[in-house]
Amino acid sequence: MKTKGILKNTLVSVSVISLVSALAACGGISKGDDAEFKPGLPSDTTCQIKVAGNYSNFESLESEFERFYEYYPNVTLNYVYLDDYENTISSALSSDEAPDIYVTGSWMLDEEKMKPVFENAEILSDPALNINLDCVRKGARWTLDNGDVVMLPIFTRSYGMLVNMDIFEKNSLKVPENYKELVETCDKLKAAGYENPIMGANVTTVAGMYYAFSFPLFCANVIEHPESVSALNSMDKSAGEMMRPALEKIKTFVDEGYMNPALCSEEIEDDYNAVILRFFEGDVPMMLGSGDMVSGTQKRESKSEAFIADPFKYKFYVVPSGDDGGYFLDSVNLFFSVNKNSSNLDMTNEFIRFLMREKELGNMSAVKRLITPTNDFSLDEVYSSLDDFPEDRSFNNREIGLNDDVNNEFRAAAYKVANGILTVDEAVSEYGNLWDD
Repeated sequence: MKTKGILKNTLVSVSVISLVSALAACGGISKGDDAEFKPGLPSDTTCQIKVAGNYSNFESLESEFERFYEYYPNVTLNYVYLDDYENTISSALSSDEAPDIYVTGSWMLDEEKMKPVFENAEILSDPALNINLDCVRKGARWTLDNGDVVMLPIFTRSYGMLVNMDIFEKNSLKVPENYKELVETCDKLKAAGYENPIMGANVTTVAGMYYAFSFPLFCANVIEHPESVSALNSMDKSAGEMMRPALEKIKTFVDEGYMNPALCSEEIEDDYNAVILRFFEGDVPMMLGSGDMVSGTQKRESKSEAFIADPFKYKFYVVPSGDDGGYFLDSVNLFFSVNKNSSNLDMTNEFIRFLMREKELGNMSAVKRLITPTNDFSLDEVYSSLDDFPEDRSFNNREIGLNDDVNNEFRAAAYKVANGILTVDEAVSEYGNLWDD
């Protein structure tokens, strides 16, 4: 039985330590082995398992239910969408109908009201459970300060651009791999008649065009200057200088006509549905946005008259904003945790053990068209550019150490510079007072 509700999305960066060295060996970009699943319980086991979450439609999980039934035909798995999830999951865990598996997020770790969520969470890194944590790539792993793993990544996202591969092929262009090539490509596209080589939502959200274009570059600059993190997090005015390289590139792209904020506002009403449908018109070489935007493309292909009439091939790429290339900002979209008080704990863990393999996580991500938390991107051609992406240009919010206030300040600065509200110098000098909301 499913109920409908509204989920308030909250993004809060938290600081946790890296995985212990026992798990570090599976890091990097190489793909690991994914052995055939071997059931550990009697195949005729009968029980019911409930998964509670914050997606109103979780088709990809239900497809995994069906696959699990091949091993355990007498097990019943149900997904329940809870109303107002962040305010109801704690009480749900203490109820008579508590879920066996439930959705968690990294932001919950710093919320006092979410303590019951983790007090009820099983330690999934316990070797006795035999859960394959090694299938998760380095950037998608999360641990508590004591090294325990209580959240397993199911979907991840990043930020970048959808590329119309047909436009590039038609104009004998290759997708740019660094900033110099990106500028040259934009010049060639403009010369070929594409007045707006790059578009996106002209907003301050993480799905907006400026976040995808330049926030990973900003993060890379911070990683090179770790001493800046404390000043940035405390809103020290002097730390605004760390934004300058990224803001200057935004200004250049607007001044050169590669990006047109006013036109983007006129033609793209929001950072999800409208961005996708505008891209499907077929005349935009590169559309900036988040992985969540990419996840919506599959269902909207059939809703775009332009795409139906003239379909084209497209792929997701990180924006090559750096001199040596782009930066893959690895962010977990959704975690699963297990209720340690589950009355069906053995079978619940068996389902988690089944799910935590490259094949199953890849299948789930492909159905949802989100980025898999594993290193194997082969199941979805749209994300194939991420195969063998350089590890030294891949990182996540945890590694960077920036809090959410910094995130907000950068988004506000980028928007105001792009739209001519502030100069780069003014944005840099006003750091700490840029976010209006």
